[in-house]
Amino acid sequence: MGRVDGKVAFITGAARGQGRSHALRLAEEGADIIAVDVCEQVETVPYPTATPDDLAETVRQVEALDRRIVAAEVDVRDLAGLTRVVEDGVAQLGRLDIVLANAGISTPASTLEMDEETWQTMIDVNLTGVWKTVRASVPHIIAAGRGGSVVITSSLAAIYANPDTAHYSAAKAGLVMLAKVMAKELAPQNIRVNTIHPTTVATDMILNEPTYRLFRPDLENPTRADFEEAALTLNELPVPAIEAVDISNAVLYLVSDDGRYVTGTTHVVDAGGQL
Repeated sequence: MGRVDGKVAFITGAARGQGRSHALRLAEEGADIIAVDVCEQVETVPYPTATPDDLAETVRQVEALDRRIVAAEVDVRDLAGLTRVVEDGVAQLGRLDIVLANAGISTPASTLEMDEETWQTMIDVNLTGVWKTVRASVPHIIAAGRGGSVVITSSLAAIYANPDTAHYSAAKAGLVMLAKVMAKELAPQNIRVNTIHPTTVATDMILNEPTYRLFRPDLENPTRADFEEAALTLNELPVPAIEAVDISNAVLYLVSDDGRYVTGTTHVVDAGGQL
């Protein structure tokens, strides 16, 4: 306990899934949280995205751990909104040490058949939204002069190709070089930057009918059991999907002193999926 005592983490996509899990895991280890999520339906996404109630539940659970949290409904495509929330969070909580650029969407589609809006929204959220996240937040870490850590959520899809994910994979692969460049730029300020690459994670972004169809195009109405049957073939370890906390534990390593000399890496948590 206490591996990030007294620190403050800014987390995007914090209303549910991996983002909420990260918020709770860091709060358990002593961090206060600045949390944002879009909390409305993203136009091209075929599954329900986060709601205000989801974000309120993250707030409730963090406060139940006796940690402070500043939360706001902000789209990562809104640089001015992100900037205001981070400034407000730093003003209330006193500092910023950790940035988790976690927010993202999934919209499976054929490369040559997807419409322009589907492509552009993916790039705007999953790639440009990460740049806007770090642009709004990391200057606060630099200004404090204490060093810090940034973890960007990429994906196994940045390493291993699958059909109908060109826009998603392109965005997630772009994050790798964004992080490596930032790692070089920020090393003199003792700020570390890494990407994390999960295999399939059992969250709302994955556990939905469009994703089941992506994994089981051979079936008209695939179920979760059908999806898990296919997902098992992706991972060498006998698990169809890992849990959000598995990624949170890896994030904790990267942002704490346990990973104090780790920067510019692609940290894979994939159950052997890339083997």
